[in-house]
Formats: sequence, structure tokens, C-alpha cells
Amino acid sequence: MPGDMPNRDMFSENVFPDLYESGITDLQKGLELRHFTSVDLVKAYLARIDEVNLKGAALHAVIETNPNALSQAAKLDAERKSKGSRGPLHGIPLLLKDNIATLHEEGMNTTAGSYALLGSVVPRDAFVAAKLREAGAILLGKANLSEWANYRGKVPNGFSGRGGQTLCPYYPNGDASGSSSGSGVAMAIGLAAGSLGSETDGSIVSPSSKNNVVGMKPTVGLVSRAGVIPISSHQDTTGPMCRSVTDVALLLSVIAGPDPRDAATLQQPGILPNYIKALDPNALKGKRLGVPRMFLPGGKVILEAFNASLDTFRALGAEIVDPADFPCAEEMKESQAETLVLQTDFKVDLAEYISGLLKVPTGVKNLADLIKFNNTHADLELIPPYHDDQSRFIAAEATEKNDAYYAALAEDFDLGRRRGIDATLQKFKLDAIILPTDGIASKPAAISGYPIISVPLGFQPDNVEVLPVPAAPLHTQAPGLPFGIAFIGTAYSEFNLISFAYAFEQATQVRLKRRAYAEAIPTTQIKDVLSI
Repeated sequence: MPGDMPNRDMFSENVFPDLYESGITDLQKGLELRHFTSVDLVKAYLARIDEVNLKGAALHAVIETNPNALSQAAKLDAERKSKGSRGPLHGIPLLLKDNIATLHEEGMNTTAGSYALLGSVVPRDAFVAAKLREAGAILLGKANLSEWANYRGKVPNGFSGRGGQTLCPYYPNGDASGSSSGSGVAMAIGLAAGSLGSETDGSIVSPSSKNNVVGMKPTVGLVSRAGVIPISSHQDTTGPMCRSVTDVALLLSVIAGPDPRDAATLQQPGILPNYIKALDPNALKGKRLGVPRMFLPGGKVILEAFNASLDTFRALGAEIVDPADFPCAEEMKESQAETLVLQTDFKVDLAEYISGLLKVPTGVKNLADLIKFNNTHADLELIPPYHDDQSRFIAAEATEKNDAYYAALAEDFDLGRRRGIDATLQKFKLDAIILPTDGIASKPAAISGYPIISVPLGFQPDNVEVLPVPAAPLHTQAPGLPFGIAFIGTAYSEFNLISFAYAFEQATQVRLKRRAYAEAIPTTQIKDVLSI
């Protein structure tokens, strides 16, 4: 019947949002107006992945795609017609980092990028995957990552045995950072509508910064870690990575909440806010933002951009307290407590995760087994000259939960919370702390378990020297490589941080000021895959 046909204006392409930049809200509007279907969206995103993932620029952002994505999209299209929309994520394709479990029978693996877990059978969706699925999202595929969330050893950012070397789309062989490398790259060039990453220390905000997107690491306990391959139960959390603060707020509103399988989430405030209501362009008026000068990184370009941003904040009505240094700044920079906590947690938490799997074809049960597996399968995992290290595995295997571990954990909380973020906020009467994302910004939030959000701030200039030369194997400095600014707050201050980040984003629109290099940008758009 004519009434069942999509309402596509065949004489106008402006009904089709540009997939390089379009947000979830734009796509949902097009679906509601029946300009295109979720099947069209999935086809377009799969084609875009095919163009640049292994071919062309070979960015290695996606490890695998969901073989059932098209059939799921068709069912969600039919449900929209018969019952209406479930909400803002109905029929929206998203990518998940490959340490976030998805139903095995769906056809995708959950491996943290390692062949050691290939074919392993998870008992269920990760909590966050189930929440997204319930909201109507299509889990399009698994994003590449620094293997084991960058905890195997000293290996270039974004490399995994299964997924290869992820590359930043802003300069050939550019460093995409990590460990949520693929999520950042995929968002930068529109390989899905939104994504999830995970962070222990910097693994969401750093690749968000380096790929010109927005990323939020929530308070540990706001979002369940159940079904996520761990590093540390004290610092791990999943979080959204998207092209806009709006989309980050939308995804966070869906995935936040208590989960009996993650005890940390049972301590969260009783009623969580709707983070979409934080999107206020005037949110910075009358707010006090502190600058911990002792934590500023040394790079001239980033420092100049950050200092210039302070005038933007003032113009938006904020009061800048500068300097607003942490009372324990030097101690925090020198402390090695986090290293011991992560090593010890990883050994214990990883064995617990593997014990919960229904099947592990390789037979690995613990960290010692993983070390042996990598040595036995060095051709797949320990590839010289850059990707053959597993020193973090080896150091973690030598740990145990002893007095030194518990002292280190207490030191982290003391430096990060009591004498760190909380002390600084209280001493200077601050609403939030701001820092360039690159550098030490992620550490206070990591060891305290507190939230941090990064939004685009700027780009390396065209005349900057390319370093290192030759790429070994990645360029960490090059023309056009992006960098971000971070907002940090106390526990469960996500609503305020989102509002401040949104006001800054709307005033500056930095993301739109530079696109990825031409070969890294897929050309497929919705109009190219329409079924009529």
C-alpha cells in the first residue's frame, strides 16, 4: 500500500542527514518522518565501515559487525509501524567496545581484542548492552581497542591481536590514543550513530580528545560494569563516546542505573537525573571553574588553546579561579599507588570474569594462562617490533592482595578524593575543575572514581613538526591532530559537568572546524543505499 512506503522526497537530498556528523536526534527525526528506515541506516553504516576499516585508509576501528544487524533493523522498523517508537534510540545503530559482552547467539565475540577469548561464550548481554537493546538500539558491531584495554604491556595505542592497529583519521598513521580507540575513530568519521567505551584511567576521554569527539567517564557506580571485561573493580566504568554532548547525555540516561550484579551501583543516589535536561547553553553563568596550573601539560599549542578558552568561559558568564591547585598535587604526580592497585585488581578481577563464561575454547582460566597463550601464539599476539610486549601481564601476575595493596588503595582515595578533587572544590568554592584532556587530567578522576567529560578544544596547526619520524609506528604530533578540554567534578556530578561541557561546545563548535583527512572519510550516505 502507498501508505506503507517511506516518505522520501525524491527531489531533495536535504531530507537525508550527513552521516559524518549527524547526531542521534537528527537520525531519529528522519526515522519518525519516514524519510528512511533503520534498515537503510544499517546498510549505510556497514558500507561506510567497509570503505575505510580494512580498505582505503585502513583505520581498523571495528573488529567485527553484527551478522543480524539488518534483520534486527527490519524488526524494529516493523515495530515502529505497528506499535510506535520505543524512544530516542529506537532503530539507532551503535558500536560497543570489544570488552562489552553481547549475546553469543547473536554472532559477535567479546574478546578485549585477544585471540585468547575468541569463541568464548558469555552468559548474557552486559548490563549496558541489555539497556541499549531494551531502548531499541541496534548493536551494529564491536569497536577495536588497545588489547585488554591497554593492560597487556607497552604496546602502541589502539593495537589488538584480533583487530590490528587502529589509526586516527586526522592524519595518516596518527595515534588514536586508547584504550577505546575504535570507539573514538568510529565516532569521528560517522561509522555509527553513537558508541560506548570503557575507562580505567583515560581510556574514554583520551581517545575522545585525540579523535575530536565527546566522551564521558561517569562516576564509578553510576553505570554497571557487569559483563565488561575488567581491569579494576575500583576504577573501571563504561561510558558514552559520541559526536556531541547531546548524544552523550542521551546514552548516559539510558545506561545509568542500579544493577544487582554490580554492587557499586547499589550505592548511587536514589533518583538519577534526566541528563538531557542538563543541555543548557547558559549553564556556565555564575559558575566557578578552577584551573590546577600544576597539572597543565607542557605542549605549547595545547597550552595556548587552553589559556584562550578561559576567555570563552568568562564570556559565557563563568568565573575562572586560576590557579586552583590541588593541595596534594606533587604527591599525586609522584604516587605509584594506582599502579599497584590496578595490577592486583586485574589479576583477581579477570579470573573472576573468565570463571563466569559458559565456554572458553582456548582453555584459559586466569592471567598465568593468558601469558602462556600469548607466548604459544606469538605469531598472533606478540608481533615484533612494536607489538610484542606483555610486561603489564607479567607484573600483575606477581601481585597479591596484601597490606601494601590495601595501603595503596587507601592512598588513591586519599589523594584523589579527600585531599584531591573534593579538597580543591571546597577550598576554592568551585563548581568544576578544567584541564586540557591530554596529560594528567584523567588521573585524579581515575583514582577517585569521579566523573570526567572531554569535549573538542582544538587541532595541531598545519605547520607543526610531524613526530616521531618515522612513525614508530604512530605519529603522536602532526598537522590537524585534535585535542580536547576536560571538566572534572565530585561523585555523581555528571549533570553539572554535562551542562558545562554543553555550554562550551555550543559556544565554540570546535568539532566542525576541521574534518578528517579525505581518504579517511567514507563517502556512502543514506541516499546511496535506499531500497527503492
